[in-house]
Amino acid sequence: MLEFINSNIEIIYLLLLMIFVGIELIEKVPSVLHTPLMSGANAIHGVVIIGAIIIMGQAENTLATILGFIAVVLGTLNVVGGFVVTDRMLEMFKKKK
Repeated sequence: MLEFINSNIEIIYLLLLMIFVGIELIEKVPSVLHTPLMSGANAIHGVVIIGAIIIMGQAENTLATILGFIAVVLGTLNVVGGFVVTDRMLEMFKKKK
């Protein structure tokens, strides 16, 4: 039981460390680089969607299938929304006629 608690505490410490490091890294990125970084993040989320589809296909019960479907839908919304935002940001850099 004590090992279970210690491993969970380590995971919480790791999660908090990742949050603080992520915030520091994002604050240091110049605004010109946000668009390429968003495009890269959208590509990574595409891989996540494929993984969710594979996992959903191997599900053995209804609950796992439903959760997998929800993961695919939310991942797809994230990718589409990211590309829409990226497209709008790129429109800002085009010359006006």
